[in-house]
Amino acid sequence: MLSGRIGPDPVQYWLGWTAFARDEWRWPPGANPGWGMELASSVFYSDSIPLLAFLFKALRPVLEVAQYWGMWIYACGALQAVLAWALMGRATTDPLARLAVAGLFVMQPLLLGRLGGHFALGGQFLLLMGLWLCVAPGQGVRRGGAWAGLMAAASLVQAYILPMIGALWAADWLARAAERDRRGGGLILAEALVVPAAGVAGLWAGGFFLLSGGFGGTWGGYGKMQLDLLAPFDPGYWGALLPDIETAGHLEAGNSYPGLGALAVIGLGALAWVSGPRGALRRYWALLLVLAGLLLLAVTHRVAIGGREFEVLPLPDWIVSRADALRASERFFWPVLYAALIGGAVALVRRLGGKRAGFVLFAALMLQAIDLRPGFARLHHYFIVQPPTVPLRLSDPFWLEAARHYAFVRVVPTGMQAPNWEEVAVYAATLGLQTDAVYLARLDPRAVEALNARVVALLERGAHEPRTFYVLGDEAALARARAGIDPSRDLLERFNDRWVLAPGWRDQPAANSPAR
Repeated sequence: MLSGRIGPDPVQYWLGWTAFARDEWRWPPGANPGWGMELASSVFYSDSIPLLAFLFKALRPVLEVAQYWGMWIYACGALQAVLAWALMGRATTDPLARLAVAGLFVMQPLLLGRLGGHFALGGQFLLLMGLWLCVAPGQGVRRGGAWAGLMAAASLVQAYILPMIGALWAADWLARAAERDRRGGGLILAEALVVPAAGVAGLWAGGFFLLSGGFGGTWGGYGKMQLDLLAPFDPGYWGALLPDIETAGHLEAGNSYPGLGALAVIGLGALAWVSGPRGALRRYWALLLVLAGLLLLAVTHRVAIGGREFEVLPLPDWIVSRADALRASERFFWPVLYAALIGGAVALVRRLGGKRAGFVLFAALMLQAIDLRPGFARLHHYFIVQPPTVPLRLSDPFWLEAARHYAFVRVVPTGMQAPNWEEVAVYAATLGLQTDAVYLARLDPRAVEALNARVVALLERGAHEPRTFYVLGDEAALARARAGIDPSRDLLERFNDRWVLAPGWRDQPAANSPAR
């Protein structure tokens, strides 16, 4: 088992996958009530990469996979390199130039910072696939089918990547629709329906629509996790060669620095483009327009410069509330940066020729490696090697016995990272119980409030749910539990420093008062 300084997110992914894998197939396929119960749980909101979860659940009768994060991490790095190599191959056949650009795309804090914990967000190779489709020639059914497949895949990987892919498709579709000698207008119109529908279908399959509210999350809504205009030049803990500068201090900040080598390629490429032919503006006008829109979306209406915020465009509350699902808007800088990096490299090839540009790009790659040494060192010590299995924190014999008598365990009150959530969730996943102890990407606060009110009322009346026991997280819950117990049959005791109500415990033939 790998553990490290990465917070609870990988635990979340494993919990979601474990409950999903052992459950029967449901409708929609991503429904995952074993972890979340009434809280609209799905494998989508546990960030367990539904695309892989579906695959390995289908293979479970012949191949049981405990977790697939290592495979995913390696695949993200490999596909990032392969697609960067392919993109550069549209400009040159020089192997050194293509290899150097592939290395620059892999040595990206944007990517590496996610593979240390936010695994699904490491699927940035999908953005390179989108850029490839934007610059590669093609029309007709095959082109539309490629975009539909990419949209469906993005919807089953991570919610933030989907609108980025949708924006790139819109740029390509608009450019093809505007071609003067275009044929097949009916196919273009059909594509305008089929491609978005593929994304919506993927969201449905993953269980996105099982949640009806709470899309802004717990860390604030749109405009509060924006791209600081100086963030691409702030090395933070990643870079060794540029001075650290003040930028936004929100949770998303710190991973928009592309590295000094990448900055050098973008800067030199801009100079090469200014001094050379500028046909790309006319050829890729739609892509440039969409990338500008993504940049504005990343910056938001609350512009941050050096950590200071200015609300340059006040937006009505109804617009902001609908954009809350895109709260971590800084991420929409990713396709902009990747397009700028490949564009800079291509401009250098056009100006210098493939061979000479290869030497320049390789030098930039070496500069990148030197600059990012602090970030690499941090990642090297990010994970701590541990045994394949570790003892449960809830080690009292009661917990093992309870798993034999009950099918459900609740934490009271429940909610996002409620008291005792992680210990109870790991216990439930390990021993095959269902639970509402969760940490999910999004939770509907109204659903949480309604569930807590219902469960507290049941406890107070002594109307305990069948085959369910309760882990009490505060004094109010403990008081309600005491009011509703029947001491002759119900157990209210403290195990591993946690108060537990086990209804009907004393009626179990093998359940005496367990050791504490």
